[in-house]
Amino acid sequence: MKESMSFSKYVAVGVMLFALFFGAGNLIFPAQLGQLAGENFWPAIIGFLITGVGLPFLGVIAIGYSASSNLQDLASRIHPLYAVIFTSVLYLTIGPFFAAPRTGTVAFEIGITPYAGSGPLALLLFTVVFFSLVLWLSLNPAKIVDRVGKILAPGIVVLLIVMIGAAIVNPMGAIQPATEGYVGNPFAKGFTEGYNTMDAIAALVFAIIVIKAVKAMGMKTNKGILNATFKAGVVASSLLGILYVGIAYIGATSVEQYGLFETGGPVLSSGAEHFFGAAGTALLAIVIILSCMTTAIGLMIANAEYFHSLFPNISYKVFVIIFTTFTFVVSNFGLANIITYSIPVLMLLYPLAISLILMAFTSKLFNHSRLVYVSATIVAFAIGIVDGLKALAGTLGTEFAWLQPVVDFYTAYLPFYTDGLGWLIPVVVVMILTGIIARVMGPAANTAEA
Repeated sequence: MKESMSFSKYVAVGVMLFALFFGAGNLIFPAQLGQLAGENFWPAIIGFLITGVGLPFLGVIAIGYSASSNLQDLASRIHPLYAVIFTSVLYLTIGPFFAAPRTGTVAFEIGITPYAGSGPLALLLFTVVFFSLVLWLSLNPAKIVDRVGKILAPGIVVLLIVMIGAAIVNPMGAIQPATEGYVGNPFAKGFTEGYNTMDAIAALVFAIIVIKAVKAMGMKTNKGILNATFKAGVVASSLLGILYVGIAYIGATSVEQYGLFETGGPVLSSGAEHFFGAAGTALLAIVIILSCMTTAIGLMIANAEYFHSLFPNISYKVFVIIFTTFTFVVSNFGLANIITYSIPVLMLLYPLAISLILMAFTSKLFNHSRLVYVSATIVAFAIGIVDGLKALAGTLGTEFAWLQPVVDFYTAYLPFYTDGLGWLIPVVVVMILTGIIARVMGPAANTAEA
């Protein structure tokens, strides 16, 4: 059977995967990192690239390597009920709770704020129009959305590369000293900031789209599908990595002239105005608004289709209306608030997602034992939930006194806990120990494979 494709097809699938990943968060977070990291730019961006590029790449490959039909299928190796809950929360996180509202607020901050200001009334009026169009197009998905997306993805890349080139040749200013969390351990700070892109968890959803595209091009064997997925992933990851470094550099060189922004949104609009004047700002605004809209439509469709599959008695159109309305409401809390309140959820979800990716790759070594899947997930949850609650307390400006003894214990005994990575070593240790037990018990023991 066919086990390879032409180079052009690998590139086509890779660009499609890049377009799936590259949304609102991919524009604002590296820009903000550059501003805050300053002279600690390189260790910070390397940490960011691991979670913002490396993990999404591994997430896509993990689904293909595990031969799972989708994320819920893979997560069911832990437990079928857990699979439904985890997949549902993940969809809602990259959908109406956080990522989808961000599309509206980023489009507003980059495309509208330079012209109409940033007041709540302006945001309300813009999001009414923006999400009305999202609702209409999501209820009537047509090829025009795909076609516009295929045009916009290369368009954004070209615009950003031109801007990055201009920033390298003629920087807006000198790179300033590091601020906030980037002073002590910029690598760890960049690593956890990469969570904000949500791409590692989105990869677990997008992977099946890539696999279907590869199969449609003639790949039938597991080896051929995995090989094609890997090469397409390299293309997408390379594009993401180049743009992240470039956007972060624009942010780092913008501080001397423009100062620190509350979010990364104004960085690109300020850069476009600086390098290209009013015409460049207008062109960037149009492209970003349309790009964010196509991303929002894709997220609404994906969420409505998934939850309709769980609850077939509720129609797809009803789910689209519910999710789009909810997204509109959340978007009006503003970009800074959406980012702030997403952090506690991501501090819980990322350890669970990364643990699942690690187990998908090593599953054969421990005979696909459910013991390993369950044990590692429990450990990741026990530490991640505390990190999430701690982040929530910080967001609310309060303290959960009952939680402090647990935080103190974790701080004292877990390596890298203060850097937000306290879950990593315990999960790996538990995987090794339970994996040894599973190997001793042999393949006849209870396995997690369907």
